[in-house]
Amino acid sequence: MRGASWHARIECRGMVVGAGFLVTPRTVLTCAHVIQGDPAVTVSFPNRPELAGLPATVTVPGGWAGGATDPGDLAVLELDRDVPVAPARFAPPGAEQGSASLLAYGFPEGYDEGVLARYRAVSRTLIADQWVQLEATSGHGQPLAGGFSGAAVTLPDDRVVGMVAQVAGEPDVRVGRMLPTEVMARYWYGLGSLVPGPGAGTPEATGRLHALVRRAEATGLDCDPNRLYGHAVGPFGPDLPPGGFASLRASAAYVQWQVDDPEAVPRFADRLAELLAGPPAPEAAAWSPIVVELERSGEDQDQVTVRVSAYRDGQRRPVDTGRLPRGEVRAYVQQRVDRAFVHLAEGAEALLAFVLPREWLNEPVAQWECGPEDSTPLGCAHPLVVADRSRHRSPRLRHHLAKKWRRLETGPGTTTLHRVDCASPERPPSLRKRLRDEHADLVGFAAPPSALPGHFEAGLNVPVPVLLWPRTGCAGLGHDPGGPCPGAAFLDALGLALGAVPPTELPRHIRSLREEAAADDDPDRHWAKDIQVLWDAPHCFPEPAAGLRSPVA
Repeated sequence: MRGASWHARIECRGMVVGAGFLVTPRTVLTCAHVIQGDPAVTVSFPNRPELAGLPATVTVPGGWAGGATDPGDLAVLELDRDVPVAPARFAPPGAEQGSASLLAYGFPEGYDEGVLARYRAVSRTLIADQWVQLEATSGHGQPLAGGFSGAAVTLPDDRVVGMVAQVAGEPDVRVGRMLPTEVMARYWYGLGSLVPGPGAGTPEATGRLHALVRRAEATGLDCDPNRLYGHAVGPFGPDLPPGGFASLRASAAYVQWQVDDPEAVPRFADRLAELLAGPPAPEAAAWSPIVVELERSGEDQDQVTVRVSAYRDGQRRPVDTGRLPRGEVRAYVQQRVDRAFVHLAEGAEALLAFVLPREWLNEPVAQWECGPEDSTPLGCAHPLVVADRSRHRSPRLRHHLAKKWRRLETGPGTTTLHRVDCASPERPPSLRKRLRDEHADLVGFAAPPSALPGHFEAGLNVPVPVLLWPRTGCAGLGHDPGGPCPGAAFLDALGLALGAVPPTELPRHIRSLREEAAADDDPDRHWAKDIQVLWDAPHCFPEPAAGLRSPVA
């Protein structure tokens, strides 16, 4: 292999776990099962010994769920700096079928410097619409084994046609599977601009097409992908595929890789640019969430697992994960939240979201200080919300929440506060029915969860997108019957404060209320001093795939 410098070795916590390859000066591709969600990833380039142990961050997980036949086994790694290595070049999709010999550069046990394996593609037929089957060109030589996962599969001229994703489990079976480039591009759209089409289109034209598609998706452009395809291929071009295209992205990819006419991509891009030049779609409120997940660790009640992540362009970027005593959690979170801001786009508005076990929903996380040298409460420095961990992990509840948020974001913009007073005779089953019948989106409680556990459970499981309550106030329901009720006063003030606020804007507004309370001459008497808000928007910080395991190792 003449251009071997871009082949990479992937390591987690000092152990070689697989292969990868450089596709931009700072971007490396590998399999998701190679890193298994480990945040401590480093990348080395064996043919450039001075480039070893470079820290890397997972910027795009492909969505692989952990099973041997699950789709999306792709991870995009971002190095901490550009490297002076020419990235890999790509062949058009399907080019592997014309080659009698394909090469892969992997790192099986005992070969940290790397070793080559020679294979060929069996057929253009995709297995389960994901993989091209590979088989050895002879019964001798290096078989595909653990350590080849994530390796680029190349033609003899070093152009990449895919990535090794699976190998046979039996030592005497010399077959494997690769993800071809057009399938990899389903899980990382950035790859599409690097892979040429079959026509004579230029890289500039392809890059422009992908930039326009991303812009159209970001602005919510309403366009017909089938009409765009027809415009691109013209009246004498290939017919629309059966069933048409479900998305703009699918239509653009088909034009790029399946249509031979070199003018099809520029025509598609020109028409899309015309549509984008029209009246822009109204922008929805945008957040760049930093998510802090806490859970008890094992049987030891004092041990807590903390995972901190940042979201950018809808993709989760792991920051750090640790297991530590509960008393050390606050300092750990302060440091990692500060570090998470590195992953956000310049000028993005951060949203801190604490995903907590149900019994910890009343934790004063909004009162935690920003750091040892900054006593500003986190809830005053940034919009800050909490979410229920069990609901966050439930596909059923998240499905219903996503439907509610779609309605909220296209509705009139405001919503009604549904009250749950501390002295209410309403039983939890009756509350559950009322909230469901009235399609409740915003519920205010007069007391914290420990005082109204059944009522809170009803609100969480209906599910209601936004719950608010005072962390103190009517805790224990101990005020005199008929006397002033702090919880009722809280709900009265809350109703006035939130009357015209859209649910999508609530985190910003709650932050303003917290600042107002902290700045009051008597902050302990301000009604909003201990306000807690559960604001659960699955589309804003989607739950990542379950813990990963390797189907190859």
